[in-house]
Amino acid sequence: MNSSEVRQKFLDFFAARGHHVALSASLVPADPTMLLTGAGMVPFKPIFMGKEEVDYSRAVSVQKCVRTTDIELIGKTNRHLSFFEMLGNFSFGDYYKKESIAWAWELLTDVYELDSDRLWVTIFETDDETARIWQEEVGVAAERIVRLGEADNFWSAGPTGPCGPSSEILYDQGAELSCGKPSCAAGCDCDRYLEIWNLVFMQYNRDETGELHPLPKKNIDTGMGLERIVSVLQGVRSNFDTDLLKSLIEKTADIASSDHGDEKMDVSQRIIADHVRAVAFMIGDGILPGNDGRGYILRRLIRRAVRHGRLLGIEKSFISILIDTVVDMMGGVYSELSENRDYIKRVAGREEERFRETLRQGLVILEEVIREAKADHEARLSGAAAFKLYDTYGFPLELTEEIAQESGLGIDRDGFDALMQEQRDRARGQAGAGHAELFVSSLYHQIKEESAQTEFTGYESVESRGKIVAIGDGERVRTKAVVGDEIDIFLSATPFYAEKGGQVGDSGQITTDTGQVRVDRALAPVADLVAHKGEVTEGEVKLDQEALAEVDGRRRRSISRNHTATHLLHWALRAVLGPQVKQAGSHVDAERLRFDFNHHEALTDDQVQTIENLVNEKILQNQPVRAFETTMDYAKEAGALAFFGEKYGRFVRLVEIGNFSKELCGGIHVHNSSEIGYVKITSVSSIGADTARIEAVTGERFLKYVADTAASLEAAAELLGAQPAKLIEAIESARAREARSEAELERLRGVEIRRAAEEIDAQSEKIGGVTLFMGRIDAADADALRMLADRLRAKESRAVVVLGSALDSKALILIAATKSAVDD
Repeated sequence: MNSSEVRQKFLDFFAARGHHVALSASLVPADPTMLLTGAGMVPFKPIFMGKEEVDYSRAVSVQKCVRTTDIELIGKTNRHLSFFEMLGNFSFGDYYKKESIAWAWELLTDVYELDSDRLWVTIFETDDETARIWQEEVGVAAERIVRLGEADNFWSAGPTGPCGPSSEILYDQGAELSCGKPSCAAGCDCDRYLEIWNLVFMQYNRDETGELHPLPKKNIDTGMGLERIVSVLQGVRSNFDTDLLKSLIEKTADIASSDHGDEKMDVSQRIIADHVRAVAFMIGDGILPGNDGRGYILRRLIRRAVRHGRLLGIEKSFISILIDTVVDMMGGVYSELSENRDYIKRVAGREEERFRETLRQGLVILEEVIREAKADHEARLSGAAAFKLYDTYGFPLELTEEIAQESGLGIDRDGFDALMQEQRDRARGQAGAGHAELFVSSLYHQIKEESAQTEFTGYESVESRGKIVAIGDGERVRTKAVVGDEIDIFLSATPFYAEKGGQVGDSGQITTDTGQVRVDRALAPVADLVAHKGEVTEGEVKLDQEALAEVDGRRRRSISRNHTATHLLHWALRAVLGPQVKQAGSHVDAERLRFDFNHHEALTDDQVQTIENLVNEKILQNQPVRAFETTMDYAKEAGALAFFGEKYGRFVRLVEIGNFSKELCGGIHVHNSSEIGYVKITSVSSIGADTARIEAVTGERFLKYVADTAASLEAAAELLGAQPAKLIEAIESARAREARSEAELERLRGVEIRRAAEEIDAQSEKIGGVTLFMGRIDAADADALRMLADRLRAKESRAVVVLGSALDSKALILIAATKSAVDD
């Protein structure tokens, strides 16, 4: 069974059991607390948290993932990878242990036809319910059910919060792969008992005291690594011998003109094959090499691949060649690879060339470190020096050791390993950060459960009536609020757009028969619940009152202009720079817009002007703007753009401008492009490696920009005594006068220095065969003193010059000498 069949059979199996088939999300997670998508459950996190509601309670997916927490083990073991595909089925308060266990066993034994006698099961040590299901309902022999402790079979989101027991299914690969220890059994960390599927039963909430409380809704989260199950089904001992990686390893061997058999060479080939897959997928999802965050992870993977290519003797660029192999193998399943093939190769190739230059720099630095160590009579290089070369410059530790040994030096490996462990611990901390907030137990969830969801009416109107269903102050639910109280107020229906998707929330007011609330901002703390944050400015407001909610219409229109303008900018950027441009973030408010996008080089002035012109041409063409809800399938067929790993449901909101711009977006927009007025790009900057930012203004802010610019031009013209229309000529004339003045000043300074040199020379004296020039120069700056010292030193072969001056009430002293005087 090849890997494509394994994927499809998994999806088909659970689709036939009522599961929504979810496409793989981006490697860039929507959750800002996470660097990369590292598990199949990550895209479903908002659903688990209650922040997003969908029209299904079961899901199945094949999720692309990247993890680098154990990067040093990749290639050295049979199962560690940086990129992998996670097969998973999920239940959001629907089925639970019985179904998930039975289906897992059925898929493995009936569909994949694994030998049930080679399957073992681990469970949490006190989970008798799971033990009973495995034994009595599935029929697994009691001796094949192994109870393990919390470290192995109990999943937790953190010290507090949701948690629950897990059950792992293991495959016995044979006694020949045993570690040989008498204690070797299911649960041993050796290669004999291979974990292929983990079933997590989220059933408790752990409080601050450590006590477990049953969750009102129990959930299922499972994960099975595609590479692992394929290795079992294809009868091979390693992930690297499967059809997912074998051809990449063979291609690497061809490029290196090397055969298998040498252990070190095999490890390098494995590392390259693994890393190139991760590199291709990361760049395909818009990640670019950088010095921090996910960009650093990508850069590190490329550098490690290049380093191991060097160990294989590969002197030429090779990553782009291997990326072609990755795309040929996987582009049919993941269209982002085939659609962006050339772009992925270009970005990776450029980074590869940069690192080759870095390697050359590292050699220079290493040579200096070796010289210093020898000068200090050290027997080895410090771990800190080796780690800095490795971590900062990407310089291979093996190469550092080799060169140091040639110079008769060792390396403090313990010091190096300690620093590596610190880095690994930090990486694990980052990787786990997303799970720590998987569920949020808060006032907002209480309000939603007790008061139901908020109906949003803001697409059609800026005002509507609704009932006050809850009032909160951040700590508790209240029945009323009076003047001066800062509150969150919740309505049954509201026109206020809640802050999300880069667009700020609306402001305005809420009025009842007894009082008024100034709304400063609207937020969506959980799915389908709008919190109006503000202050009671008149009287009092009470629970269950009818209220009129009114959005600040003028501010809303400004926000809408800016939001629609970001879509036009996005279209224009792709038209000018290429379809590889992807949105990397945005911020839209009433004053301005900000649009971040991936791009590998600075925009030229001509490109910026062309982009601005294209946008304004579309504005002047009076293009209609349509926003409507449709199915995800229709949106894809229409060519709509969706970005940065957003988790979309079955139904989405599509925003079309004319027939040229189509994006999935839930924000507020104008009805016609002409309402924007004009887009003026005010700033273009770099905000990181290969990420650029455009800032712009529209509408009223554009008019103010024009007025302010005109006022500045008039003020500048007045200062120069010219008409605004003649300002350029006046500036050029002023610059010419300044240049002439500078030239005359330089000439006079030369005259003054010559005169001063003559006076000091006349007062010089010889001491021990050395001529001493000494004097004070009034109103001289440092440059003048240096020029005078140079003139005086040139008069004698052995001379010392001591000069002083008073500059801005401070003493300025300069001492200089000729080389022969210094040597003596």
